Amino acid sequence: MKKLSILALICLSFIAGQAQVSVDRVEPPFWWVGMKEPVVQVMVHGKNIGKTNVSVKATGVKIVKTQSPNADYVFIDLKIARNTKPLTVVFDFKDEGKTITTWNYELKARENGSARRKSFSTADNFYLIMPDRFANGDPSNDDMPGMLEKANRNDPNGRHGGDIKGITDHLDYLQKLGITALWCTPLLENNMPAYSYHGYAITDLYKIDPRFGTNENYRDMVAEAHRKGIKVVMDMVFNHFGTEHWMMKNLPQKDWINQWPEFTRSNYRAAVVTDPYASEYDLKRMSNGWFDKTMADFNQKNAFVANYLIQNSIWWVEYAGLDGIRQDTYPYADKDFMAMWMKRLREEYPDFRVVGEAWLNTPAQLCYWMDNTSNKDGYRSRLTNVFDFPLAFAVQKAFSEEEGFDTGLRRLYDLLTMDVVYADPSDMVIFGDNHDIERMYQVQKTGENMKMAIAFLCTTRGIPLIYYGTEALSDRGSLEGDAGKRKDFPGGWQGDKTNMFTGENLSQDQQEIYRYIKVLLNWRKGNKAVQEGKLTHFIPENGIYVYFRTLLNQSVMVILNNNKESVKVNTERYNEMLDGYKKGVDAVTGATIKKLDKIDIDGKSARIIELSK
Repeated sequence: MKKLSILALICLSFIAGQAQVSVDRVEPPFWWVGMKEPVVQVMVHGKNIGKTNVSVKATGVKIVKTQSPNADYVFIDLKIARNTKPLTVVFDFKDEGKTITTWNYELKARENGSARRKSFSTADNFYLIMPDRFANGDPSNDDMPGMLEKANRNDPNGRHGGDIKGITDHLDYLQKLGITALWCTPLLENNMPAYSYHGYAITDLYKIDPRFGTNENYRDMVAEAHRKGIKVVMDMVFNHFGTEHWMMKNLPQKDWINQWPEFTRSNYRAAVVTDPYASEYDLKRMSNGWFDKTMADFNQKNAFVANYLIQNSIWWVEYAGLDGIRQDTYPYADKDFMAMWMKRLREEYPDFRVVGEAWLNTPAQLCYWMDNTSNKDGYRSRLTNVFDFPLAFAVQKAFSEEEGFDTGLRRLYDLLTMDVVYADPSDMVIFGDNHDIERMYQVQKTGENMKMAIAFLCTTRGIPLIYYGTEALSDRGSLEGDAGKRKDFPGGWQGDKTNMFTGENLSQDQQEIYRYIKVLLNWRKGNKAVQEGKLTHFIPENGIYVYFRTLLNQSVMVILNNNKESVKVNTERYNEMLDGYKKGVDAVTGATIKKLDKIDIDGKSARIIELSK
């Protein structure tokens, strides 16, 4: 009897051990056949799942390696033969030869032409939206079960209820405005107890935040945007993730994140990465320090982390049909990993483009992150595009200050003379404001200055970006800090008195700037000279800045007058560019200019002239 009792206890113990094994998450949640890279690393999370042995039986699919750095994780390197047809693979998790649990893993068919998808280019006009602040299309999802922060539109720093449906419902508005590429700040789950509206503390990299909608809603929005001729660029964050992320309760490995004896914040000095005299201490603080207490810092030197992030980006491109990626805090992540990511991404999608947020104040610092730059240390980023922060800050000052030797329009001229450091300055995304810097109208102060800034952005080299609300002359009003830069879009909520979507109750100044931006963006969509042409400019004199964009037999002349008084511009100085041209058409008004020897221009204004022979 005693022997039987011991045997019974052993059996019960084995059964109990089996019952404690579970599969809670599988990421990526599915994959595709026919990818350039034949191996996908599937991360499985669940109680004691790392203690099991995994096997599959499927034609064209095999496990080449499994690794369990943590008892509750197993990483499965799954190799998919080139000609494998779509199928569902069954992962069989066994203990001592007996199946404990299984998981069905789908390998889907790719869309035709997915690998050769076209990305954004210099022909595009970008529009930046903060989804929570743009339009509330579905009030029923403002508060969702399990979400820590509830909607409160009265709190300037709280959630206001904007969502994916609000964006989808107003794609017609963007199309009419002349927008061809849409960038939304992160839409992924951000289940943080406060300040979750901005989206940069992601808590699930494979799930749209339910207060914005669902994965399917996002994919449908992308498809609808495509039908309207609008590309979609997804905001991704590889440097950090939210401390409420499910992984933080049980990290796959201790070094999944950059660990410190106590909380250590980044020094935010991105220039230290390119500094030839930088100390190791400063470099480590920059790259490994946390962006904030609520944002755990990914350790991309960890091969599992690197693969996890690379696959996540590819998953979203393939799943949602993306046209580009905006990568947050680009220099903060491990630079060698970022170069590897770009290489892998472009191997999968050769024509794909990524614009990196490298918030640096000089071209000498910024150019380091552009692909094909001849960096002294031999580093090649492979990054196709960057945001031109130096030009943004010059635009914010140039039109609202007095003209001087290095102020006013000279700021723009002087900065563009530094384009010699860039491999291709036309790949810069240019802007006058965004969600992190001051609203353009706040610094430009007048509608006239705004128009000049917009005219410059639409005609100089690079890809112009409009921040939501710029066309409504949005300013910070009485709001301080980020709340003032991220005010709700007028008309995005039921009951809004001012409505940009319908044109109700707009001031005359708002109507005027909206029409101006709409005319210029739609004109730019069809003008190859400003999209691709050579830029030739002349040193600003007496508050007048003149430049030309030329492509083959097409030429556009731009005149910026930063004086308060009207001026008759004698064009003899510009004869090298006007040779052979006899007249022109004003791109904004449509007026014909019959003679080019002297051109009238109002004070504090721009003239954009399409030249003809």
